[in-house]
Amino acid sequence: MAWFLGFDTSNYKTSAALYDSQNGQAIGQGRFLETPAGTLGLRQSEALFQHVRQLGEVAEELFAQAGERRPIAAVGYSARPRNRQDSYMPCFLAGQAAAQTCAAVLGVPAFAFSHQQGHISSALWSVDRLDWLEKPFLSWHLSGGTTELLLAEPCPETRLKVSRIGGTADLAAGQVVDRAGVRLGLPFPCGIHLDKLAQRAQGEIRPFVPKSRGLEFSLSGLENKFEERIRQGAPPEETAAFVLQSIVKAVERITEQALEQYRLPLLFSGGVTASSQMQRAFAGRPEVVFAAKGCNGDNAVGAAVLAALEKGESD
Repeated sequence: MAWFLGFDTSNYKTSAALYDSQNGQAIGQGRFLETPAGTLGLRQSEALFQHVRQLGEVAEELFAQAGERRPIAAVGYSARPRNRQDSYMPCFLAGQAAAQTCAAVLGVPAFAFSHQQGHISSALWSVDRLDWLEKPFLSWHLSGGTTELLLAEPCPETRLKVSRIGGTADLAAGQVVDRAGVRLGLPFPCGIHLDKLAQRAQGEIRPFVPKSRGLEFSLSGLENKFEERIRQGAPPEETAAFVLQSIVKAVERITEQALEQYRLPLLFSGGVTASSQMQRAFAGRPEVVFAAKGCNGDNAVGAAVLAALEKGESD
């Protein structure tokens, strides 16, 4: 039996993973990048430096967790944010260098994918729905830098063709979450901390309803609204609930339109989808699936899974 190795070095997290295609099991290790208190992320040069500094340690922790040593059949890595030629972020160079070096030393292929393809694939793996990769489906990618509604389709050239059909016209949901969280004194990235704070809110929260047109909507107005609440001295837990419930309302409205228009099942992936408020809004909907097993946020499992599929196709 062999492992498939994956790397993902996003602007938030250094990640590595191993996937066994025979039994469908995967293990992963990751470490968030260190961000100074009160700031909203890192410059790309600093993110790249931190990846280089800690990628080797993350890999060591991964293989220590795996225990037994097995051959590596192929390596997958995130090369860019999206699967487009104009999509580029320097932080992904760290994972690319590690993947290509490992593959060259081991004499195995290295396959490049997008960070977005990895998010979708790891989410599908986490709920035992990799068969979705063989048919069209819809997917939300809700993260720190992305709020996109996608049409995903099988594609021989790129394994998974992803086309944007909706989403935000300005701020990403994760940007609003992080900006609100930092203003409330929470650690960055703020998603899990804002969600926990929101769970302590008392009474009814009236969410802000962002403007929308078709499958597009705007979240810039929400930033103005939560800033106003903070200035007025609203309790932090109520502001947290206000932000998350407003995002949920916007996503919920666009989702209903998309499901009606496309008549396809829908996957939620990305760190923002770990929100208990988001998952509660869609509970009991058999056509809607959320990532599980910690695969909402950035991770390398998807790159490892896609490498296994690509290797199987080329054999």
